[in-house]
Amino acid sequence: MAEVRLTDIRKSYGSLEVIKGVNLDVSSGEFVVFVGPSGCGKSTLLRMIAGLEDISAGELTIGGTVMNDVDPSKRGIAMVFQTYALYPHMTVRENMGFALRFAGMAKDEIASRVNAAAKILELDALMDRKPKALSGGQRQRVAIGRAIVRQPDVFLFDEPLSNLDAELRVHMRVEIARLHKELNATIVYVTHDQVEAMTLADKIVVMRGGIVEQVGAPLALYDDPDNMFVAGFIGSPRMNFLPAVVIGQVEGGQVTVALKARPDTQLTVACANPLKVGDAVTVGVRPEHFLPAGSGDTQMVAHVDVVEHLGNTSYVYAHTVPGEQIIIEQEERRHGGRYGDEIAVGISAKTSFLFDASGRRIR
Repeated sequence: MAEVRLTDIRKSYGSLEVIKGVNLDVSSGEFVVFVGPSGCGKSTLLRMIAGLEDISAGELTIGGTVMNDVDPSKRGIAMVFQTYALYPHMTVRENMGFALRFAGMAKDEIASRVNAAAKILELDALMDRKPKALSGGQRQRVAIGRAIVRQPDVFLFDEPLSNLDAELRVHMRVEIARLHKELNATIVYVTHDQVEAMTLADKIVVMRGGIVEQVGAPLALYDDPDNMFVAGFIGSPRMNFLPAVVIGQVEGGQVTVALKARPDTQLTVACANPLKVGDAVTVGVRPEHFLPAGSGDTQMVAHVDVVEHLGNTSYVYAHTVPGEQIIIEQEERRHGGRYGDEIAVGISAKTSFLFDASGRRIR
């Protein structure tokens, strides 16, 4: 396997710059996931690594070799797309070995590589079937097998699970994670699904508007986001953002804030930034960090809109004032709240996040 390095990578279409100076190191054997909303540039960046998009500025190296102007076929990469792109008239065996036959490889070597990939992907019993006789998950495994047989330095995945139903996506996530461990492969993976990112990645790259907002291990991003965008994007259900205002400073690097919707809900939090009374801030609280009424550093009253029962967990969708919704996760198996009920929850300063008016994290 090989490492991938992006140094001030940029991509422009005429005067429109869509990738705005990305710097990133992908270590050999690492599973890196690009994640972000539609239009953030994650697929464009992946295609630049693959050589399917030209690099307007910056330097791309794979295994220490500059690849900016190298033909895609000579970069040592294999790509798995969102669409399976299997040849309908060929069997699984023929689809998996086609690129090797096209390259003029010996028949016995092709057979050896195809059989080895089939064993890893548990496709042995399907080798003589054609794509129309396969399920969606089986077709995706064939597409992955077609990449494996090439024995690339780097695997590139562009939203490979987005066409599968929910149950198959879960199954294929496990399959891809297992495959990464078995092959010790360097993988760069694009998805808009942050659950996929949290499940698969050694390192997540969160993108927005052609820039990298934050890079880190999944739980590091979850526990220590740099800004409101990352805090809201990583985590399901998403973090709650409660507008607040600074009402006092406390000795020892702390400030007291009051929620705008509920001025009686006040919280004293650590703050190294030079905030002053009257400054607008946002308090972030993850659903699982709301506490039972009577506990925590302050209390908040809300009114129930909907209770979502998921078996072992219930999510209560509620509002503090009309138009402002929060999500409260209940650990109990059942929650008896109904529309319009008034509920109280506790908030702890220790598990709350604070963001300034621009959305940057205040630590």
